[in-house]
Amino acid sequence: MESIRDKNVLIVGATGGIGAETARLLKQSGANLFLTARNEEKLNNLATELNVSSDQCFVVDVRKFEDVSIAASSIHQKVSSIDILINATGVGIIKPMEALTEADFMESLQVNLVGAFYLMKCFLEPMKAKKTGLIINLPGVLGKTPMAGAAAYSASKYGLNGMMKSIREELKRTDIRITNIFLGGTDTPFWDTIDLRVQKDKFVRAEEAAKSIWFLCQQPSSGVVSEMVLQPFNHQAI
Repeated sequence: MESIRDKNVLIVGATGGIGAETARLLKQSGANLFLTARNEEKLNNLATELNVSSDQCFVVDVRKFEDVSIAASSIHQKVSSIDILINATGVGIIKPMEALTEADFMESLQVNLVGAFYLMKCFLEPMKAKKTGLIINLPGVLGKTPMAGAAAYSASKYGLNGMMKSIREELKRTDIRITNIFLGGTDTPFWDTIDLRVQKDKFVRAEEAAKSIWFLCQQPSSGVVSEMVLQPFNHQAI
């Protein structure tokens, strides 16, 4: 296992259920954290809790390239590159086709796919200059298997899965590692706006999902965990 201490770690979507739990674990392990979120109040509260300097926290809407670019420029003025980039952002719009609007579909793509593209455009080149780094995305199980009502969500997550695998092919002469985590149902606020009957008491807990990310951050650079699947025992979709 490699030490996380003093590693420069960026968590995008840090105030979400999984992002916040991951930030806590990595801070306890001595990581130098950079945090982004859309909600400034939640971001400030998390930064205060974890004693993360305000100049290492950024209000970012990943749908906006300018937001991502400004944060990246500020971060790269402090460190030459990020050692570990964790993309914990995501929006879930689950509706049957007759209820799914164009706005719903585009929102899913913008947050889940285009936002990840913006992150790669802004943070990958400095990693390539050092020829090292770890990038973790969370496509979820719907990035591998379909579900009724998930046309928009699966389109964005299948796209994320494919994009990261394609980028991985471009990085084979470096030591930059890419990991996709395929999470099943996880008990986070993600579900608060989704009109589905679910058994949240049987879901994966956010802290369990965070531990899987924490584990991946400590894997030796001699190998790569290209994929990880973590899903509820009673609903194993893949």
